[in-house]
Amino acid sequence: MPYERIDLSKVKTYRLGERRNLVTLADMVRPCDPPPPFDNAELDQVAEAIAEARRNGRPVIWFIGAHVVKCGLSLLVIDLMQRGLVTHVAGNGAVSIHDFELALIGETSEDVADSIEDGSFGMADETGRLINEAVQGGVRDGLGYGEALGRLSAADPRFKHRDASILHQGYRLRVPVTIHVTIGTDIVHQHPAVDFGALGAASGIDFTIFCASVAKLDGGVFCNFGSAVTGPEVFLKALAIARNLGHTVSRITTANFDLFPLRSDYRAEVGKDDPEYYYRPRKNVVNRPTSLGGRGYHITGDHRATIPNLYQMLTA
Repeated sequence: MPYERIDLSKVKTYRLGERRNLVTLADMVRPCDPPPPFDNAELDQVAEAIAEARRNGRPVIWFIGAHVVKCGLSLLVIDLMQRGLVTHVAGNGAVSIHDFELALIGETSEDVADSIEDGSFGMADETGRLINEAVQGGVRDGLGYGEALGRLSAADPRFKHRDASILHQGYRLRVPVTIHVTIGTDIVHQHPAVDFGALGAASGIDFTIFCASVAKLDGGVFCNFGSAVTGPEVFLKALAIARNLGHTVSRITTANFDLFPLRSDYRAEVGKDDPEYYYRPRKNVVNRPTSLGGRGYHITGDHRATIPNLYQMLTA
């Protein structure tokens, strides 16, 4: 007998406009806003590596977690894309959801502690339905996850705040914005309109786009902002594919940005008896990818301090 399955078609949703959100467009940091104080000599070195990479026409790839969007930093990322200083943005599924909602209604981030108690968490109809429909239509047309959502926001007049959307601006600028999902982690997977085959196909297309960018990364820079698992794992697999196919990707700069502090000698080898061994960004962003050349960095700090200061250094 087959295993018992839940029937998602019976899930009850509600109108997105009924939800109280914790983040609005008013919370966004503008490119003209002065950055908060943040003193870190290694951040200067990362900024110089990015500038040098772009002077030499090499890629700069940013993998971001959802808190970059929720902290109101999208406009800074977009400005760096427009200036040609960031050539590829990647993120997990939550990045696309918060970016999508900001573009649609100018708000995002529900109160999870409250909504999980009655089962309404993640059940906003428009978010789940529109994202799933866009992804399914994109797969039919051979598009990846990020491009499919960018296309929808560009064509649909309901997206009145699209200028604040990384997905939309990537679509408009032809800068790849790829979304790398894990099935079961995103609220759109709870919606009756979900098609898991389409989700996998769309994210699979984006993975191949991401791999193509990594294949050109020699002399370039990869930055991971607050993605503790997805970013490091996707990057490491893409790097393996690039090298397997004969691409030279050895002289690279990597940087991990997180609240999680590492000891001062974070480039040193650690054993399996050390908890830091199991922190994936340390292994799969800072150290392993740079073993053939280049240098890895770990910058500890709040995104609201690190990204504005990095932005200021790059644009000054």
